[in-house]
Amino acid sequence: MIRLYHVPQSRSMRVLWLLYELGVPFELELRAFDKSLRDEDFRALSPAGRVPALEIDGGCMFESLAMMEYLCERFPEAGLGRAPGTQERRGWLSWLQFSETISQHVAALTQQHLMLHEDHMRSPIVMRLEAKRLEKCYAALEARLAETGSGALLVSGFSACDIAVGQAVYMARHFAPVEGFAAVSDWYAGITAREAFRRSLPGEGARLYGAAFYPAWDG
Repeated sequence: MIRLYHVPQSRSMRVLWLLYELGVPFELELRAFDKSLRDEDFRALSPAGRVPALEIDGGCMFESLAMMEYLCERFPEAGLGRAPGTQERRGWLSWLQFSETISQHVAALTQQHLMLHEDHMRSPIVMRLEAKRLEKCYAALEARLAETGSGALLVSGFSACDIAVGQAVYMARHFAPVEGFAAVSDWYAGITAREAFRRSLPGEGARLYGAAFYPAWDG
């Protein structure tokens, strides 16, 4: 039995997308982004009181990228991982983890725009700086996609790297548009046309972000 504890438009979305790509049976438990995540019962699954949490093979996991690596090894027939000792293993691990670089900048911007409700708490400098850092991430992706020439982050094609980074870019686009990066735009359009991505999107009443784009605040 596999059960994913999920908050829409959070890092758990990348695990949900991967599960749909794998095509394996699982149960989905939706959670609210509220204080209930700090309850003792949930912290027994995720010690920091954060999503995702994943029950699998009689145990529980609580870091999304660890979940993705484990799931790709658990279901190798899907071809979304790259096994230890193979030529692309280093690149697969590096680009899988690069999603967290993007996600950290997104988290900072989410806090500035959505979680700090009073203007005096917000920093225009932080907003502009973090948005620029996202653009630097896009530039790194642009260079990588030109290098592979495969329309994916690995030469051999679509993998869990594209899922993890694609989900991070899905979030990042709320703060920094990708339209100035041609290869990133084409890659993003391709991966988000996949059925598994569409199935992982939040329902109308479950979105964390109320706006499609949040421009930097000028103070």
